[in-house]
Amino acid sequence: MESRIVVSAVCVFAHDGRLLTVRKRGTDRFMHPGGKPEAGESAADAASRELEEEVGIVVGPGALEPVGAWIARAANEAGMDIEATVFAAPGTYDPGAVHAAAEIAELRWIDPAAEPGPDLAPLLIDHVLPLLARRP
Repeated sequence: MESRIVVSAVCVFAHDGRLLTVRKRGTDRFMHPGGKPEAGESAADAASRELEEEVGIVVGPGALEPVGAWIARAANEAGMDIEATVFAAPGTYDPGAVHAAAEIAELRWIDPAAEPGPDLAPLLIDHVLPLLARRP
């Protein structure tokens, strides 16, 4: 049995429908902003905290909209899976107002309807982007 890392992640959309992805320092895959819950944190609490720490977006845990929960291969930890709870930040955001902070090395806004690049995390490729493609 492979080890599993529990994480929370957040979909953030620009006014034109693009989806925010981030690349953490020392890694080569783009993923959602998010991370591991601290002791006593709920999935939504962790998502809210990580969103503010990583990209400067402040959204309370209660305002996050549940998208789904999946198990996927970890993007940057060989032989590991992630157990991800994914939320969406309400509304849309100006890409110029979002900034990389904490361990984030790079931001990239992607078209969720476009063919996914090979440098996207498995959670995005296998679960989130297909779900977004089915939404009206």
